[in-house]
Amino acid sequence: MDKNDSAAFYDRLREELLKSTTWPSDYLYKFIVPSDPEKINRIQAVFDNTGAVIESRQSRKGKYTSLSVTVNLRDPDAVISFYRRVGEIPGVISL
Repeated sequence: MDKNDSAAFYDRLREELLKSTTWPSDYLYKFIVPSDPEKINRIQAVFDNTGAVIESRQSRKGKYTSLSVTVNLRDPDAVISFYRRVGEIPGVISL
């Protein structure tokens, strides 16, 4: 996704979150990542000291790991900030 597409996506996401959610609120992130301990640890580090609850589950063959992260956030901009930080980690798919 190039910067223009990314900006438009996050603008739409911000608007939808403002319409659909009362803030502060819990937000559930879902990520798929290759089962590489370094990448998993990097994602977990993004959410350090936030009170996030992180659950992980490996795929049947163990090639991928899904991470579900629930964290209480103050507003849609905080949601987007975490998406951007995790998006810097190569190979991570955000759902």
